[in-house]
Amino acid sequence: MGTCPKCGAGLTQGMPFCGNCGTRITEGPSPASNKAGPNSAAGNSSAASSPKVAPVSSSGARLPSSTTIRAGTPFADEQFFLALLAKAVAGGASDVHIKVGQPPGARIRGDIVYFRTEKITAEDTAAVARFVITNPDVRAKLEDLKEYDSSFTAPNLGRFRVNVYRQRGSLAIVMRFIPTDIPQMDSIGLPLPVTRELAERQNGMVLVVGAAGNGKSTSIASMIAHLNATRALHIVTVEDPIEFLHPDALSSISQREIGLDTSSFAAALRAALRQDPDVIFVGEIRDEETMEIVLKAAETGHLVLATLHTTDAVRTVNRMLALMRGDAVENRARIASCLQGIIAQRLLPRADGGGVVLAAEVLVAAQSVKESIRRPEHNPPLKALMEKGVHPYGMQTFQMAVARLLQDRTIDEATASEALGT
Repeated sequence: MGTCPKCGAGLTQGMPFCGNCGTRITEGPSPASNKAGPNSAAGNSSAASSPKVAPVSSSGARLPSSTTIRAGTPFADEQFFLALLAKAVAGGASDVHIKVGQPPGARIRGDIVYFRTEKITAEDTAAVARFVITNPDVRAKLEDLKEYDSSFTAPNLGRFRVNVYRQRGSLAIVMRFIPTDIPQMDSIGLPLPVTRELAERQNGMVLVVGAAGNGKSTSIASMIAHLNATRALHIVTVEDPIEFLHPDALSSISQREIGLDTSSFAAALRAALRQDPDVIFVGEIRDEETMEIVLKAAETGHLVLATLHTTDAVRTVNRMLALMRGDAVENRARIASCLQGIIAQRLLPRADGGGVVLAAEVLVAAQSVKESIRRPEHNPPLKALMEKGVHPYGMQTFQMAVARLLQDRTIDEATASEALGT
């Protein structure tokens, strides 16, 4: 059987790659294969030959052809793929990157590091895509796929949020690890008690905002888990895809996934209003229609938790206004009447190198905040109200959160300066 020429690990007979590092093992033809007998590939055009590889252009882009998986790709073996994911998670990875032209990568403590193995090929990414895409209709048209969101469960490891996309003509995959255990609010650094108080509101709208990869889903999951453990409610979530799985405790939780359980956020939200919900979680407010239904749900006595891809409280209000049709004065009044609070998140690298820490801006919709949203020209700006609203509301600006982390030496001066743009 021999050993791998790269890592020295023992090889398994019949396997075309090293099970330890993934190096492809190329063996020369046996003496018998040099003879063109009637049963050989050379002597019989109908005999089985090596699997075809999709042709690529000189720039590396895939040319029109059916997507095939070469038998020699280690990623055709699901156990090899699962072992790679396990190693990434054991190393503390938040995301796994699989892209043609580089080894598999993992984001660890904010930086992408790469496995010491061979570079990924188009056959490798196609094999991974077939594992992580569970919809058979999408798998059947893999050559036409441009981008696709899904989720993947690795046995005895956990769940991953998956995005499959095409770049330079070949498929690429990014997988976000979702821990099985839902963290508590205090363990992830959410400001308390204000976050808990917002989650416990009877109605209205609570938004958790921030750029992608800044922990919005984890924060929302911890808020839902708190409600699940303390109150008897019906909680309906609409996600793309479902990330954290919530087992029923005191509450009954219905989790709906776009594409699997419903056609769109808007369709699911319209239906949710007829499902006797106490709390509705919207994975993302993406368009005008979703924004309108979210407002209607909040206005009719439901608590709505939702996310937006905005960086702070002021931009969040402006983004909501941009997603609303009609009279601007009336729209401001609607937002002011149903908004309960905004938590804006950013993850910053810790000074000790031990990962990242949450810096959160918090806006609570006190009466002064509502008046500022309704009539901004006649009232103090929202930022000034957050600075003055530490007591009794628990408000804070992003600058205040960063200053506290710097004072506690959780982050260093360079990180604080970069975060504040100074």
